[in-house]
Amino acid sequence: MKKTLTILLITLSGSGLALNISCGHLFDSEQGQFIDNQIIEIDQETIVRVSDKADQTIDLDFSDNYCLPGLIDSHTHLSSQMGPDSYIGKFTLNAADVTLNAVQYSDRTLRAGFTSVRDLGDSFGVTVALRNAIKAGKVDGPRIFTSGKSLATTGGHADPSNGYRHGLHPPTTPGDGVINGDAEARRAVRQHYQDGTDLIKITATGGVLSQASSGDNSQFTNDELNAIIDIARDYGFKVAAHAHGKAGMKRAIEAGVNSIEHGSYLDNEIVKLMKKHGTYLVPTLMAGDFVAQKAKEEGYFPPVVAKKAATIGPIMGAAFKRAYDGGVKIAFGTDSGVSEHGRNAEEFALMVAQGMSPAEAIVAATKSAADLIGNDKIGVVKVGGYADMVVVTSNPLDDINTLTDIPVVIKGGQIVKNEFAD
Repeated sequence: MKKTLTILLITLSGSGLALNISCGHLFDSEQGQFIDNQIIEIDQETIVRVSDKADQTIDLDFSDNYCLPGLIDSHTHLSSQMGPDSYIGKFTLNAADVTLNAVQYSDRTLRAGFTSVRDLGDSFGVTVALRNAIKAGKVDGPRIFTSGKSLATTGGHADPSNGYRHGLHPPTTPGDGVINGDAEARRAVRQHYQDGTDLIKITATGGVLSQASSGDNSQFTNDELNAIIDIARDYGFKVAAHAHGKAGMKRAIEAGVNSIEHGSYLDNEIVKLMKKHGTYLVPTLMAGDFVAQKAKEEGYFPPVVAKKAATIGPIMGAAFKRAYDGGVKIAFGTDSGVSEHGRNAEEFALMVAQGMSPAEAIVAATKSAADLIGNDKIGVVKVGGYADMVVVTSNPLDDINTLTDIPVVIKGGQIVKNEFAD
């Protein structure tokens, strides 16, 4: 980058904050390629012009660098982070503790270059409050699209009483995100609407980290799934389905979910079904890699969890490759909170290792993720879009690991991070 960089010139006009940025190479996420020598004009938080004409004062000169849209992680858990004491934490952490942790994890995520996230399962509803605080400018963090509490069935993955002895946890209800039957399913979705969530997340099958014996069994009936989808559509909610096992995936896809999260046991039949219904896969390869490694460490997981982690974690990469080779739509997602927040970009290398090109992986974390979320103002650098950008020093199409060290992050026209200024 040029040593003569003008760090930041802010000009105030009648229209508000204005900023002009020169990019030597700008990634077009709609075309999946870099375009040379582009000027991006920003007014407040919005991009108002993108062109190759430099007929204005340049406030930020990245003419020697590579600019991309702000990255999007379609599967995070900002209210938690896995560690050796995680299973004790539910007895020791209160809502204030969880909230303060979430603020820290959110800041790490943004500074890693992820200017938008889909948060798929929290505690105490903290990501709704965090989303609102970020919008109000009270704390720093990405744009959050949150499901709030995941929906579960009694004893299933995401049941907060999972692993407790009888009588230790109060009976769970739809208010806790735990449903049994179609009537309670409808009530839970309406409760999420009242709580202010952006979408619905269901645990269509067992999971790895919950203290239950199965990681892949189906956990919702067809009636329950249909009730959730029907009411979600009434309220304009998209539905994400955590699913490892084939039978649960099939039920969820046929019911009309928008995405399958993980998809560990998907096969060619599921691939065809996902293509037929236009269902996205959010692969979360980092989570699979993390749990597979930690399953080898004695005592890191409870025995029932370690067994599932050792079985499911190692197969997630092959499932992703099967889906990718079969033409399933892919949106980038890490399940961060299982792995460490702020390391989200390590997912790119795992995707590329399974055959996806670097350009396709970047599109999955920009344009495709925005499409899954349902917001055309993120994931692109174009007129009318949010002024969310990241800048790196070398071409990520040559080395995707470049994205694990992002020196410049801009969100909504605001400079969040600029290591070139140091």
